[in-house]
Amino acid sequence: MQEETHYADINKASWNNRVDAHIHSDFYDVPAFIAGKSSLNDIELQLLGDVQGKSILHLQCHFGQDTLSLARMGAQVTGVDLSDKAIAEANKLAQTIQMPATFICCNIYDLPQHLDQQFDIVFTSYGTIGWLPDLSAWAQIIARYLKPGGQFIFVEFHPVVWMFDDAFTHIKYPYQSNQPIIESESGTYADPTANIQQDYVMWNHAIASVLQNLITQNLIITSFAEYPYSPYNCFQHTREIEPGKFIIEHLHGHIPMVYALQARKPE
Repeated sequence: MQEETHYADINKASWNNRVDAHIHSDFYDVPAFIAGKSSLNDIELQLLGDVQGKSILHLQCHFGQDTLSLARMGAQVTGVDLSDKAIAEANKLAQTIQMPATFICCNIYDLPQHLDQQFDIVFTSYGTIGWLPDLSAWAQIIARYLKPGGQFIFVEFHPVVWMFDDAFTHIKYPYQSNQPIIESESGTYADPTANIQQDYVMWNHAIASVLQNLITQNLIITSFAEYPYSPYNCFQHTREIEPGKFIIEHLHGHIPMVYALQARKPE
């Protein structure tokens, strides 16, 4: 665990380093969000359904746009993120748009030290589990914070995407590995031209690992789907085939790019 804590320190610094660039990026388009645009996509909105009056725990919430989009839909929301700078910005954003929300800064594995409550929905999406070394502990957190009968909603980039190099020209990484992938990058996915550089540590998790760890916690998988596009233009060499649907142009939509699942905690 000490080694994993070291990874968490690296990734916290990495995400703190990105926050300012993300806040000012066209990718996140904060002015449009403040003006009322939702940051949520059709994939997760269909799974979430009507959240009016429901309590939602949003894991790895970054600076809170999705959390606050859920609040605008009438949910009672709590967002959690490792980055203290992101959480500070999330609180500012909540004040700006006058939406009630609770934000907690911690490693999600440490959440039981900060929160003692159960929720109707636990939600997490897009670029989250790759930062986590232990999916067993992740699934335990999800199960712990769901009410009996509660729903887990999860949308994530497909692990096939993470097998490729950045330019999608060749297979660079295994489909699944328990070994950390330690990298450095200039810029950030939200603004490749940003004058920042950071180190980070990630893991590739196979879908089977995700499903089995949720099943081990007695969560019942009620839906699963794969999509040949990304709703975000955050990769190299993309082409928009429909509004909000991006594929890697030279791969012609032949690889899965996103998957989504819904799971229920038994009554």
